Amino acid sequence: MNNSTRYHIIGTAGHVDHGKTVLINKLTGINTDRLKEEQERGISIELGFAPFKLADGSMAGVVDVPGHEKFIHNMLSGIGGIDLVLLVVDVNEGVMQQTREHLQILQLLQIPRGILVLTKCDLAEEDWIDIVEEEVRETLEGTFLEKAPCCRVSALQGEGLEELRQTIQEILKELPPRDEDGPTRLPIDRHFTISGFGTVVTGTLLSGKIKVGDTVEVMPPGETVRVREVQVHGEKAEVARAGQRVALNLAGLERSNLTRGAVVATPGFFTMTERFDARLNLLKEAPRPLKFRDPVHLHMGTAKVTARVALLDRDEMQQGESVLAQFHLDSPLVAHRQDRFIVRSYSPMATIGGGQIIDPTPVKHKRFRDGVMHALKELESGEGSFIVQKLAELGCVKLKELEQASGLGREKITALLESLTEAEQVSRIGDQWVTVETARAWQRTLLDAVDNYHRDNALQPGIPHATLKAALPAKVAPKAFEQLLSGLFDEEELVKRGEWVARIDFTPQPTEEQEQLLKRLEKVYLDAGVEAKGRVDMLALAGVPETQVESLLAFLFANGVLIRLNDDSFLHKAAYQKALTSLVNHFSSKETLTLGEFRDLIGSARKQTQAILELFDSLKYTMRKGDERVAWQLPKNS
Repeated sequence: MNNSTRYHIIGTAGHVDHGKTVLINKLTGINTDRLKEEQERGISIELGFAPFKLADGSMAGVVDVPGHEKFIHNMLSGIGGIDLVLLVVDVNEGVMQQTREHLQILQLLQIPRGILVLTKCDLAEEDWIDIVEEEVRETLEGTFLEKAPCCRVSALQGEGLEELRQTIQEILKELPPRDEDGPTRLPIDRHFTISGFGTVVTGTLLSGKIKVGDTVEVMPPGETVRVREVQVHGEKAEVARAGQRVALNLAGLERSNLTRGAVVATPGFFTMTERFDARLNLLKEAPRPLKFRDPVHLHMGTAKVTARVALLDRDEMQQGESVLAQFHLDSPLVAHRQDRFIVRSYSPMATIGGGQIIDPTPVKHKRFRDGVMHALKELESGEGSFIVQKLAELGCVKLKELEQASGLGREKITALLESLTEAEQVSRIGDQWVTVETARAWQRTLLDAVDNYHRDNALQPGIPHATLKAALPAKVAPKAFEQLLSGLFDEEELVKRGEWVARIDFTPQPTEEQEQLLKRLEKVYLDAGVEAKGRVDMLALAGVPETQVESLLAFLFANGVLIRLNDDSFLHKAAYQKALTSLVNHFSSKETLTLGEFRDLIGSARKQTQAILELFDSLKYTMRKGDERVAWQLPKNS
């Protein structure tokens, strides 16, 4: 299969009994009314599906939706994923109630392209057909179908079908392909069990691709399962691609856990939300205004939930208005930025509006706040603005998290980040992304932390590296922290001194009292030499106040007066140098060294001798082999 092939879905719309199903039957050879009740009553109840082979050999999928008002919820579950709609009008009846409601839905969902199809033309005179077409054109004024081509057909007689096929093919060639490289997303519109095979789900693959053996996540219930078999347009396939009608046999998934509206997705990519921000458009034809917290039926993809509409800057929304609002859902669903949805009045049910998601995972907003409205308008204004706003809200995120939040494929979001980086709006630190303002704020936080530490710990050469990292939010990764710190080193704001970080012009300044304590502490260790005892005993000998211990020790370490062997054992630099000289002299004439031999050489206790040798091991002066040590990278001057 050629990976550059484009795949598209064609959908029908129109009033009941206007000939949609017969038309699809004649175009594809498939009767999409599969239910006995549908065949007996002569109307579509559930969604119907059929493969449609075009003249160039490519294959499109067809979704035939029910036209009766009682089954509008079924129509909505199938119409959202289509690329091209056939708006079907019976020339003997003209524009009817469901013609208008379907047109409103198509307009709200912003279906890309459409064709007006006048059916049953064999039963009407040419002049009458002209009048009906003119009437329909008036209805289509101001909609995306205003300039749509019109095809006149008689499905039963076969008239006009070839022209319709040609028109379909020409339009499909003009449409962009679906995002095959994006995350897998397949809203489930049917699910059933086949004896011996288990659970099967069907839907239109909106983005990504699915292969046999893939692991996918089904949300809800949030289970991760394996794809046992893939079918595309009713035939087995190794891979299904974005834009195709797909059936999946999912291993280990109980059908009882499924509902129509669930989504088959890339594991870990999508999240369920019970709240989202959106641009909401209320139809001029809506029966009444929409009030704050009014309940509505919300249709998105194949899902249907009830929701409350939180108007953010008003108490009531008038017919024909467009506002920013927050939706609170009664049950969670998978939602992504830029997803479109339809809202129907709670009772009696009628389509009253629709909109587009701006942010699928927002915080709960307070009403009548200028800052909230400004931020939402910025999020809405474009993908670049959305990314900047989301980064400002989240602090720092990895590329995958931005993909999840934005709903964009990796290639597109990478290009946007490059553009925003050039515009100095965002910055990459480590493998995380932040706004430039956030990065600067965090660097100021680091500088403040260093200044505060210098003030409170004037004897220490600086703030410990790990302590400084804790000044930033926990989500900042170590690599990101190091890059922020490196920038401050480059700007000569900070300097690294061993394990400490300090202001570049900072120098510890002991008070007179501290000078005396330092001298006493140094003398205790100098007198003890290599026989220095543990920390508690030595500090007791020096008479150092507990409150000043850490600062005094840090000062002596930083100035090389004391050498740290481990957390409990320290040596004066003179004793350390003596031990190192003994080590080098020993290896000038011998190949190996034992702990006992070195203890006798330096005249220390076993515990202290072991601590000294372990330090030499860590410095790579020696290498331990069993109970002995050999020389490794001894210092040349000791």
